Amino acid sequence: MTFFLRFVVTSLALWICDLIFSSFEIFGGDDALGRILAIAGVGLIFTLVSSIVKPIVSFLSIPLLILTLGLFYLIINAAMLWLTEWLTSQNWLGDWGLEITGGFWWYLWIALILAILQALIGWVVPGDKK
Repeated sequence: MTFFLRFVVTSLALWICDLIFSSFEIFGGDDALGRILAIAGVGLIFTLVSSIVKPIVSFLSIPLLILTLGLFYLIINAAMLWLTEWLTSQNWLGDWGLEITGGFWWYLWIALILAILQALIGWVVPGDKK
């Protein structure tokens, strides 16, 4: 999947998570265009974090992945979600970002639902299916 297509799928999945969960909020933008740009900005940050940081963390945690039969990927996805929230809460790029309240278990739950949504949306979206 190309970077742009992954960005679109991730942004759509984040928007659906924003609609589903009360403890997950993408904030920013007073009008419809500002809201779309805030969702796209958070989607871009999450896609960049998942493309750059996640492979390094996954490689370093190979023993834990083997020990847990791959379930540690859920912890890695939750950590990438936390890193995205931290990066967007710094207000380096404007007054928009991601906020998750409720602690570790909410990160884990949202990371699971986000991964399922990304898989489902990626399966429906046309593109290179290698």
